[in-house]
Amino acid sequence: MRKNVLIAIAIAAGFHGGASWAQNAPPDAPPPSAPAQIPPVENPQAQSPQLQNPPAQNPQPPNGLSDAANALVGKWEFSNADHDKICHFNFRTDAVTGGHRLDIDKNCPNLFPSTKDMVGWAVDNYGSLRLIDAHGNSVVELTEVENGMYDGFTPEEGRYILQSAAAPPMLSADDLAGDWTVAHAAGKPVCTLTLAKAAAGTDVLVLKIKPGCADALIMRFNPVAWRMDEGELVLLSPRGESWQFEQNDANSWQRVPESSDPILLVRQ
Repeated sequence: MRKNVLIAIAIAAGFHGGASWAQNAPPDAPPPSAPAQIPPVENPQAQSPQLQNPPAQNPQPPNGLSDAANALVGKWEFSNADHDKICHFNFRTDAVTGGHRLDIDKNCPNLFPSTKDMVGWAVDNYGSLRLIDAHGNSVVELTEVENGMYDGFTPEEGRYILQSAAAPPMLSADDLAGDWTVAHAAGKPVCTLTLAKAAAGTDVLVLKIKPGCADALIMRFNPVAWRMDEGELVLLSPRGESWQFEQNDANSWQRVPESSDPILLVRQ
């Protein structure tokens, strides 16, 4: 019995020893060991915030086209391997059967008969460019060989090259002032025009036809003024009629829209 009482006293002393130690322990005595602490369980969701807020997906382009298709929208040059037959395409975003709208120069079918059936374009799952007809069927298939250039082949017309037609720098009236000859297609010049810098009215400049012009079409139109309009050269008649020209290269401009009798301006 006495032994059990001593054990009980020892246990009680263990519970209260920590409290009394601070009062009774010598100044240089080390503190008793603290009881082991059980680490709190952390919120697993707090460890993985990405589970609560998954990363945003890349937004779809506003026109619904893939990046590869968007890179094609705009003007392109279509030619043969020798680059002596050239026409131009304009890839648009408007929907057509099986793809998107394709505009081609009027002279393209004369150079490449296959283009007369082309009305659209599409990029397939392998990245190939398909030029399609009104039913969505492929007329010509092209493969990208480098950035901004595609090529293809048909037994009837040989090898094709499609490359980006970089827009020429927009020119000012000062850049175009001077003498220009007028020719039908690539024929002999029929007239000479002087694009002067003198003002002929609000936002227009003086144009003079040099003596010796006997071309009936030019004389009937009778241009007397000119101006630049968003990169186009515009000739104006006294009756308010206008002819628009787009730049072919550094020294020549062609009337647009194209017709069966193209008119060219060539710098002298």
